[in-house]
Amino acid sequence: METPQNLRQQLYNIIFHTDTPAGQRFDRYLLVTIMASLVVVMLDSIDSIHSQHAGLMAGIEWGFTALFAIEYLVRLYCSPKPLRYVFSFFGLIDLLAILPGILALFFADAQYLLIIRVIRMLRVFRVLKLSPYLRQANFLLTALRGSKQKIIVFFACIATMVTVFGTLMYVIEGPAHGFTSIPKGIYWAVVTLTTVGFGDIVPKTPLGQALSTLVMITGYSIIAVPTGIFTAELANAMRGGDQLNHDCPSCAKDTHEHGAAFCTRCGNPLFPRQADKD
Repeated sequence: METPQNLRQQLYNIIFHTDTPAGQRFDRYLLVTIMASLVVVMLDSIDSIHSQHAGLMAGIEWGFTALFAIEYLVRLYCSPKPLRYVFSFFGLIDLLAILPGILALFFADAQYLLIIRVIRMLRVFRVLKLSPYLRQANFLLTALRGSKQKIIVFFACIATMVTVFGTLMYVIEGPAHGFTSIPKGIYWAVVTLTTVGFGDIVPKTPLGQALSTLVMITGYSIIAVPTGIFTAELANAMRGGDQLNHDCPSCAKDTHEHGAAFCTRCGNPLFPRQADKD
């Protein structure tokens, strides 16, 4: 008869490891179950289906919630460090897959928050051995951190522009043409500057149309600004990731361009030269 310790170890290997056949099967079944629960939630949001099969859909959703709750408890049981799992990334995601079902007891519309289970599909990276590719996201994070100040300044300028344009359009067009307030004018300026153009508010006067043309041209002009900022920082981050970590024997500089043979600081060779062959 298996001891509880052996049972916990077996469950741990199956649930948390993907390098065994049993672990791979478990993760595949889990992904299929998650997909099925998402399909049920989406179908339940359709009025015609909800009105005819509300009870059936609710029962199926509660069944999936019970399965995920049992899975979560089993993970806590077999995890060597339960608290570490609870506060880990996947632990929090697993918990969020259960909470909407509990909230639905008090708020009916909270059941549609079950769609958050789609985040659990990130486990496919482990199943398909794609985890190393996630490390490339570090380049994106580094680029975002490097361009944070520039992007903040850019958005501050955009906020100033839409406020000015919205106020001018309110003064030019006025409530008679749909610009009933300055916030309404700012809303129009945002929609026009971002080239979305809903068309629910349209300037009628020649001066208003001229200002609208200026706003649209300005919108096209500034589209490339944040893209250029982020691209430049991303290129710097990728170059930094490809740098060679090797101390210069002369000045002790520890990072150099990939494939470099000489130090960019002092110009001395990074590696000892081989003796010429006779």
